[in-house]
Amino acid sequence: MVFGILIGLLAAGLILLISAPSESAPIIILPTPTPSNIAVHVIGEVRQAGVYHLPVGSRVEDALQAAGGLTALADVDQINLAARLNDGQKLVIPTKGEVLSITSLTPTLSSVHANENTPGIVDLNLATQQELENLPGIGIAKAREIIAYRQKNGRFVTIEEIQNVPGIGSAIFEKIKDYITVSNSP
Repeated sequence: MVFGILIGLLAAGLILLISAPSESAPIIILPTPTPSNIAVHVIGEVRQAGVYHLPVGSRVEDALQAAGGLTALADVDQINLAARLNDGQKLVIPTKGEVLSITSLTPTLSSVHANENTPGIVDLNLATQQELENLPGIGIAKAREIIAYRQKNGRFVTIEEIQNVPGIGSAIFEKIKDYITVSNSP
């Protein structure tokens, strides 16, 4: 009987030895990558126009501070100081009474701009809710309606089709028609 127990213990030890995982290489912990900066071009009514490198997640207010602040002629009412900045974005700070044209804004099709009243060109088929909210007269609810319409009915074929979205009539269309486009590719 003792011999049986001894054989059993030896067999169990042999099974554990065979099934035990082999030693692996030591785990190397790498440092957390430092977030890179974004470059923002600030022009118009600021003390020092130029390209500024700011941390990712910076807002318009941060870019204006980097540019030395606004001049006395700056139209603060046209600027969304809380808007997040994107790499490569161009901020145009208007003079009081000046209305910015589309050509003075960032030439990308779908991006969020610092100036709420004159957004860049927004593709209705690709725009996020935040991008749609930057269009004149389009708030949270209407941006959601546009996205819901797009999900239900598919891609917009013409910019005029946005008038089929509940809550967007000819008056709002007139405000946004120069700031919207539709892409043809899926």
